[in-house]
Amino acid sequence: MTARDLQKKHKQFFIGKSLDATCPIGPYIVHKSMIEDHGALHVETKVNGEVRQSASTELMIFTIEDIVSTLSKGMTLEAGDIIATGTPSGVGKVEPPKFLASGDRIDITIEPIGTLTNHVK
Repeated sequence: MTARDLQKKHKQFFIGKSLDATCPIGPYIVHKSMIEDHGALHVETKVNGEVRQSASTELMIFTIEDIVSTLSKGMTLEAGDIIATGTPSGVGKVEPPKFLASGDRIDITIEPIGTLTNHVK
């Protein structure tokens, strides 16, 4: 989740992505052995039932292997660490812009893992 107003104002991604309650994780965390091809997972995001993103992890700018390799050169990665990779393109650029509002329901599904549901407050 991103506070686009802060991101635009400060020109840094981390500011718009580092607020309380902007990093939902779960309800499933699975071991890599349970995913046949992590480079080709289908990701779908719905807001109030409307599809806002439907894409494959194949479309991500960097592969999971590249992300892990790059991070491991500057930090020690240990079992249980979570790396926030972002998502394939398509979720943020909607014309006209549609921002989340209080009461919105967000469903993010990654096949074959499951669905994470959150409500905006």
